[in-house]
Amino acid sequence: MAGNIRRRAVVSGVVQGVSFRYYTRAAARDLGATGWVRNLPDGRVEAVIEGEPHVVNAMLAWLHKGSPYGRVDRVEIYEERASGGFSDFDISYTRGDYW
Repeated sequence: MAGNIRRRAVVSGVVQGVSFRYYTRAAARDLGATGWVRNLPDGRVEAVIEGEPHVVNAMLAWLHKGSPYGRVDRVEIYEERASGGFSDFDISYTRGDYW
């Protein structure tokens, strides 16, 4: 997985209750990205995306647009070290602590 990158994105706006996670998973799988997406307790959505730089960048661009039923107001992006530990892109149903 040399050359892969990882980004954590936190999306604000109308992003819960509008199938945002399902559309995110579909877009990531279509692009070939790996990682996960989950709802946060404060109404935002968090995603971790890994893959080749052009794949991750395409996914980040998609997050700025979002699902057809939602509204994205802001996307915060954090650079992280790629782990290569993902084999798919999944929806996470855990509510972990903020990093």
